[in-house]
Amino acid sequence: MADLDVQPKSSKPWWLWLLLALLGIALLFFLLRGCDREDEVETTTTTTESTTATTTDSDMDTDDDWNSLDLNAPVAAYDEITDKDIEVRGNDDYAVYTMDETILFDNDKATIQPQAADKLKQVAASINKRFSGGNVRVYGYTDAQGSAGYNKELAEERTQAVQSWLVDNGNVSKDHVSLHPVGEANPVATNATAEGRQQNRRVQIVVRKS
Repeated sequence: MADLDVQPKSSKPWWLWLLLALLGIALLFFLLRGCDREDEVETTTTTTESTTATTTDSDMDTDDDWNSLDLNAPVAAYDEITDKDIEVRGNDDYAVYTMDETILFDNDKATIQPQAADKLKQVAASINKRFSGGNVRVYGYTDAQGSAGYNKELAEERTQAVQSWLVDNGNVSKDHVSLHPVGEANPVATNATAEGRQQNRRVQIVVRKS
């Protein structure tokens, strides 16, 4: 009978099995970590969205108090306002003082003209008489000529100038005055005519009881 050359089965080294096991554990670790990170991102996103929604709702509630004011309310007759260049609208709860921008400023300028001081004095006196301690908003509007960015910047500079005058000369607390440079938005007339553009260039000082 012939001898059979039987070779023993070759076995893989033990360290190779250990390496495979370690790789498997590492892969499982990273997979689980990835799932946890996705859950964390989702939770963070949900929390952020919730916070943003809450902040927006709060801001909207605050703005609604002002947005409910009718800036085109019936004209009000205040005995302390005698200057015909100052238009007053409102009621016992709020007032809107409107002036053409040419009354306060030179063309494309943000420095209050000397002759505007008497008009602003009347407005400040009226605010202190009827709405002492009330909140004041200064709105600045322009026409649509030039870029929107330039008009917004000009409106901002002009509202700052009016705020500074009221605080420095009108005995109005700066903490109660906020700036709202609108620029060319919300026109009250067409920008296609010189007359319409002049109507759009205006400053409104709005005050309401606190």
